[in-house]
Amino acid sequence: MKKSVLMISILAFLFVGKMSAADVKPNSLFSDNAVFQRGVEVPIWGTADNGEKINVEFNGQKVETVTENGKWMVKLKPMKENNSPQNLVITGKNIITLKNVLVGEVWLCSGQSNMGFPLRAVKALGEYPKVADVLKDAQNYPLLRQFSVPLKKSTDIPALVSDVNGKWYVCDSKTAENFSAVAFFFGRELLKNLNVPIGLINSSYGGTACENWMSKETLESFPELKSIMENYTKSLKEFGPKLQGYELNKASLAEQFSIDSAQAVLQNKPLPRKPSAPMSPAERGGPTGLWNTMISPLIPYAIKGAVWYQGEANASRGLQYRTLLPALIKNWRTEWKQGEFPFLIVQIPGWKNHFPELKEAQLLTWQKVANTAMTVTYDVDDTLDVHPGNKQPVGERLTLAARAVAYGEKIEYSGPVYKSMKVDGNKIILTFTHIGTGLVAKGGELKDFTIAGDDKVFVQAKAEIVKDKVIVSAEGVENPVAVRAGWRLCPQMNLYNKENLPATPFRTDVQ
Repeated sequence: MKKSVLMISILAFLFVGKMSAADVKPNSLFSDNAVFQRGVEVPIWGTADNGEKINVEFNGQKVETVTENGKWMVKLKPMKENNSPQNLVITGKNIITLKNVLVGEVWLCSGQSNMGFPLRAVKALGEYPKVADVLKDAQNYPLLRQFSVPLKKSTDIPALVSDVNGKWYVCDSKTAENFSAVAFFFGRELLKNLNVPIGLINSSYGGTACENWMSKETLESFPELKSIMENYTKSLKEFGPKLQGYELNKASLAEQFSIDSAQAVLQNKPLPRKPSAPMSPAERGGPTGLWNTMISPLIPYAIKGAVWYQGEANASRGLQYRTLLPALIKNWRTEWKQGEFPFLIVQIPGWKNHFPELKEAQLLTWQKVANTAMTVTYDVDDTLDVHPGNKQPVGERLTLAARAVAYGEKIEYSGPVYKSMKVDGNKIILTFTHIGTGLVAKGGELKDFTIAGDDKVFVQAKAEIVKDKVIVSAEGVENPVAVRAGWRLCPQMNLYNKENLPATPFRTDVQ
């Protein structure tokens, strides 16, 4: 009797295993509630048995292919937008029906924690509605969807994966809580403006540097970036002994923390930082790690463009970022093979460690790389938090950039951007692009301008708007050579255009 039961169990196991191996399986990007990009070929791919014939049906199209090396891919012809939910049917040895699929605009939203910052955590300021009201209203946008790429921790350089195992979510008052706040406001405004479904692919990870999101081949192709991998390899080797040292001293560290905490309470001082285990340099991917696990697996999903909110983790390496960011853009565009798709950059906000050279690197990237735009954010919050909570204006300004760069609308999408200077006696006359319908000083006289003479010592300057130019001077500076504006950790500029968009920090003596 026992032998019979055992034999039946073995046969059942083999039968289930055989059926499982035969199942056609689409990549998780192709699941219920997905949004496909309109106007371009739409690749659809997955896995199945070698030689298995695959049929894909959607929106009146039927495409066939045969599985090779366990993988298959078909391409749907370009489609117009479609607000009516449809089924995507994939047939192999089994049939999979994906429901509620739309056709519209798809944007990749990536970067670090300010991109990942969830809608539920928004802290609205001034005229912007509170998060409770935003979430209540979210139920009115079922054509807005977010695909969330899950986060994974690592202990070494993570290997390349083929599927992020994410999921599409339809926007409503509950699901929107976990949408990227910047992506939500960006997508919502696009939806209102275009009246087509909007798909947002949220692939973001807090505390991550630009190089984490790039391929190894790209990093290694730039001699000036060679040190990144060298330093990373060194830090990985040093991590083991550091962790071991922490474990050996864990008890004594905890004891000392208790003593120091008690003293702090008695003296009415801030509590000391609680001791914790050192974090592996690879925990959040490390250089190339998130390319392997959070970007490459998304390719070649058809997208309209990308929104990039990152730079905080590179803030002390502004000069290097001049190479990193353009290299990342080229890397993504090359691998996606969709041409120079629009790439929107969010300039990092003001904070105690956000050096102006990083903002300048973002500005230079916008000015030098085709089909890009930049959104300025230092003025949207009255705090000095690395995570400003007032995200709605960031998303709305990004939408302006998208409407201009991606959709060809003749609108102003940026605040004033320094173009050139002319010395006139003891004054410097500044010319700008993106002046819109005119320059304005918001809230009084222009501030946060400095000027330098031959000695290269910058002093506070008087700046005033004369028609479409800004004239800068300072008492005691008779032969000025350069001007800087907002050139510090937390810019306090108030130069805007009449479209209420702020000027980006700048220096005329850029090197």
